Amino acid sequence: MAERMIVIGGDAAGMSAASQARRRRDRTDLEIIAFERGHFTSYSACGIPYWVSGLVEDRDELVARDPATFRDEFGIEVRTRHEVTAVDLDRREVIVRDLDGGGEVRAGFDTLVYATGASPVQPDWTRDDVAGVFGVQTLDDGAALIDWLEGKPSPRHAVVVGGGYVGVEMAEALVQRGLSVQLLEQADQPMSAVDPDMGELVAEAMRATGIGVRTGLTVTGLEERDGRISAVVTDEGPIPADVVVLGLGVRPNTALAEAAGLPIGPSGGVRTDRRMRVPGVPGVWAAGDCVESLHRVSGMPVHIPLGTHANKQGRVVGINIGGGYATFPGVIGTAVTKVCELEVGRTGLRERDALEAGFEFVTVLAQSTNRAGYYPGSRPMTVKLLAERPSGRLLGAQIVGWSEAAKRIDVLAVALWNGMTVDEMTALDLGYAPPYAPVWDPVLIAARKAVDALAAV
Repeated sequence: MAERMIVIGGDAAGMSAASQARRRRDRTDLEIIAFERGHFTSYSACGIPYWVSGLVEDRDELVARDPATFRDEFGIEVRTRHEVTAVDLDRREVIVRDLDGGGEVRAGFDTLVYATGASPVQPDWTRDDVAGVFGVQTLDDGAALIDWLEGKPSPRHAVVVGGGYVGVEMAEALVQRGLSVQLLEQADQPMSAVDPDMGELVAEAMRATGIGVRTGLTVTGLEERDGRISAVVTDEGPIPADVVVLGLGVRPNTALAEAAGLPIGPSGGVRTDRRMRVPGVPGVWAAGDCVESLHRVSGMPVHIPLGTHANKQGRVVGINIGGGYATFPGVIGTAVTKVCELEVGRTGLRERDALEAGFEFVTVLAQSTNRAGYYPGSRPMTVKLLAERPSGRLLGAQIVGWSEAAKRIDVLAVALWNGMTVDEMTALDLGYAPPYAPVWDPVLIAARKAVDALAAV
C-alpha cells in the first residue's frame, strides 16, 4: 500500500516539496495530496505589483504550474479551495473544509508537509464594511485590486500604508497607472530592510517620481462614504483616498501548527532542523514563510519570508522525503527591489541587527557610479558596508542606485556567505568595461574604504 504524503499549502515551498518527492518516488510507492485554500498553485506573489501596473498583462503569466499540470505530469493531486482547519497528530489526520462545495473531510497521512506561508499583518483599524481596501498577498488579492482600479467611479487618489518591499512596489505600480499616490510609513524612513540613511535615499527618489512619502505618522482609522473608502485617518489628520493598499508586512502562519502542538521558535516561525524536519514530531516537515531559519552571520533564528528561501526549503524537504539527503544551510537575507528606476539591494546585517547580535563593527558609505564616468548613462550609486572589528569580516551590505546597482549585491552576498574580510574583498577580480563599471568597481571602492576605517580605529 502506497505511503501518503499530505501537503498543506500549494505555493512555492509546498509544491517544491511535492515535486521533488515525486521525482524520487513513483505513484505506486507514494501518494501525494496537496490542499490549497486559494484558486492557484505555484504562482509568483512577487509579480503581483507588476501585474497591477500593467507591465505583466496576463495573470496566468505569474503561474508556474497549475493543478492540472501537477496531476497529469507529476501524479500529484491538488485540491484548490480546500482549507486545512486542524491537524490531528495522534490520529495522523488533517481536517479539511471544502470552501466552495461545503462539507468537511478527514484525510490520513504518513508524512505531513506544513507549508502554510505567512499571513499579512492586519492592524486594528481595518474595517470589513469599507470597500476599496486591499492586501496584495495572493493572485486573488491582485485580481480584486485590479477590478477596483478599473471600476466606476475610477479611483484617482491612492494611499499605500507601509513602506516595506510591498509598499514601495505597489506605490510605483499605482503611479504607473496614473493615480496620485501617498505612501504612509510610521518609521522615520521607508524601506526598513535597509538602514535609515539608505532609506532616506529611497524616500528622495520616490518623491522625485511624484509619490508623496509621509513618514513618522500613525494611521488610526478609515473614513467611508456610501460604503466606499474616502480617507485614511492619521494622527496628523485625514488623507483622501479612493483606494488603499496595505503593505504592513507579514507574520508566519502558524495557527494550525500551534494548535497541533508543533514547536514555535523565538522568531514566531515553526522550528525545524537542518533537514527541515519538525523536531520531536516524526514524519512532519515544514518549509517556507511559516518557518524560522538560522541567520548565518548573527547565528540567531530569524523569519525572513522570501520566495527564494521557500523554494530551496521545499526542495530540501522533497529530497529527504524521496529518500535522498539534503540540508538547508541558513539565510543571510539577500533581497533586491526597485522603485521606478531606483534599485535597492541588501544582504546580511543592518546596523541595528549587528548591535543586537553583540558585534563591534565599523560602517562606511562609498559613493561611486554604475559605469565609467565618461560613458553615457553613468548614474550615482551608494554602497554601505558593515565590517566586524577588528577582524574585518563583512557583516552586511546595502546598495542604492540606478541601473546596474541592485544585482551588485550578489557579489557582496557571496563574500558574506563565505566569511570574507573586507581586506580580502579589495582584491576580488571583478569584470570591468566602461559600459558596466568604473575601473574600480563600487564594491571594491567600498571594501577599500572599510579597510581604511578599520585601520583608523
